[in-house]
Amino acid sequence: MDSKQPLASIKNVSVGYGGTPVLTDVNLDIYPLDFIGVIGPNGGGKTTLSKVLLGILKPYRGRVLFPSGRINIGYLPQISRIDRSFPITVKEVILSGVSSRRNWWKSLFTKTEGIAEKLLDELGLEGYEDRAIGQLSGGQLQRVLLARAIVNNPQLLILDEPNTFVDRNFEAELYKILERLNKRMSIVLISHDIGTISSIVKTIACVNGTLHYHPSNELTEEVLHIYNCPIDLITHGELPHRVLKQHS
Repeated sequence: MDSKQPLASIKNVSVGYGGTPVLTDVNLDIYPLDFIGVIGPNGGGKTTLSKVLLGILKPYRGRVLFPSGRINIGYLPQISRIDRSFPITVKEVILSGVSSRRNWWKSLFTKTEGIAEKLLDELGLEGYEDRAIGQLSGGQLQRVLLARAIVNNPQLLILDEPNTFVDRNFEAELYKILERLNKRMSIVLISHDIGTISSIVKTIACVNGTLHYHPSNELTEEVLHIYNCPIDLITHGELPHRVLKQHS
């Protein structure tokens, strides 16, 4: 695949809900093996941006292009949006990422079952395949959802606040997993944990009603001011911490 050609291009997109705009005149190119950290305040449009990329939300102006043809996109939603009372097992959740193909490519589905088993081992879930998702901890459920998102080996992986409701041990492990995955897929990571993600992402996009792209993972107060990112930088020794400012 040509690394100079974007996998996906958001062109002059404006989008909202019920006539109320959330994002206005947004532009973003996502290239092969990109690792983009998406930051910004609550209500600024970060999740809306992911819905536009996934095709869930249609812009009322502008468009999303896939220059090389339609691509396979993996998606890891926020755990808070998952119905944990739904009677489904770990393995069924993972395979639901390919169930729509079962009737057409049974051989592919059988192969994917083997991939699912390998992912269970890789993500520390061996022996959990028949367990109901309601019996899992937050970190375990996040591992299952990540396995579901990558079972089809997507070209682009989108993660929406993946460190929410998970234990700190898995959070550190998750970022190591993402660094490995980035060697074979592009990643868009939505997060409030700017201090951590800035150490693993390659570039940063600040979303706050519109989008300001910063072609680096290094952020300063001056850069944030220029890009209209309402974030404070507080440094303790060598570890940077970012705190969202209050805004209307």
